[in-house]
Amino acid sequence: MTPNFKLINVLRKITSDGHLDASKMASLSPEEKELIENLQSNDMLEEALSYAESIDVDESWEELKEELNINKKTVVINWKKMLQYAAIVFCLLGLVYVFQYKNVKEGKIEIPSNAIQLVLENGDIQVLNPNGKQQIIKKNGEVIASQKENEINYRSANAMNKLVYNEIKIPYGKTFKVMLSDGTSVNLNAGSSLKYPVQFIKGHNREVVLEGEAFFDVAKDKTHPFVVKTRGVNVRVLGTKFNVSSYKEDSDINTVLVEGSVSLSGLGNADKKAMLTPGEKGSWNSKNTEITIDKVDTRFYTEWINGEIVFRKTAFRDIIIKLERTYDVTIENNRTDILDKKFNASFNKNIESIEKVLETMSKIQGFTYTKQGKLIKIN
Repeated sequence: MTPNFKLINVLRKITSDGHLDASKMASLSPEEKELIENLQSNDMLEEALSYAESIDVDESWEELKEELNINKKTVVINWKKMLQYAAIVFCLLGLVYVFQYKNVKEGKIEIPSNAIQLVLENGDIQVLNPNGKQQIIKKNGEVIASQKENEINYRSANAMNKLVYNEIKIPYGKTFKVMLSDGTSVNLNAGSSLKYPVQFIKGHNREVVLEGEAFFDVAKDKTHPFVVKTRGVNVRVLGTKFNVSSYKEDSDINTVLVEGSVSLSGLGNADKKAMLTPGEKGSWNSKNTEITIDKVDTRFYTEWINGEIVFRKTAFRDIIIKLERTYDVTIENNRTDILDKKFNASFNKNIESIEKVLETMSKIQGFTYTKQGKLIKIN
């Protein structure tokens, strides 16, 4: 087996700042935490890192279990009698077990459904803790991005000569911000994903692929147009602020322009084009493949960045979908008579719970509801 790169990344982080991410520390057993502390106190972290990059995980783990007569649940170490090398080996293999074997079931890594996932170019998946802080490191040790709380930043001084892509996936109930290598910021809404180059390359358009909803503040670069690819539509700009909503379950793909200008074009159909000016919404319908333009209040389409949920003449069936995304719940509606009724309302998810939202709406339409865990039933 090749070296465990997740483990190596963890050790690199420890050797760089002396701290282990709290979320990873929480996954360790008391014995394994003690081993980490002993490595730190004995200044053995660099030796551990060097060894981790060369060990054969499977073979070493089995040999060490036999030699020390240990099992996966109980580990007793007499540090005074154990050689320094054995301490390093045991700690590393214990960590390999925690970060690799404990999370693998039938060959698949188990990732919580509510986790923010970062998919690297080699297919490895890293879970981003919205309250955490870490560096994103390639196999060769190069730092390509840094995460601090609810944002990941790809600004790097190291030039690349080919396009390498990462993809970030945001679950229901969460939002996240990506700062791309050119300085473009992207706020991603719940239930969205964005595929983008780790670094944009000179001579190539700045292209990203969006599924879901995002607000873009694009850095100006006249020689390298910025293109957002979605289902059936390309949004092309040089530098501007706009919102794109392109969820699979929605029949319309909406682009709302706040500042600057954008062009919309249908994929595979050069005749379907439109230019937007600030304050306009361009909608591309997946059924008739037409682009329509309307004047709108852009706040209704962009305030989700600040936690606002705004409904303006919105059918209840569409409200249900948006509430499920925003609050990470499943809503079972048994009142089909109100599915097409339209509502005007606004809430802030950072202040008002899903129960508060439903309580307010139930008073208007006279329905009742029950909630058990993440399941809500409207009666």
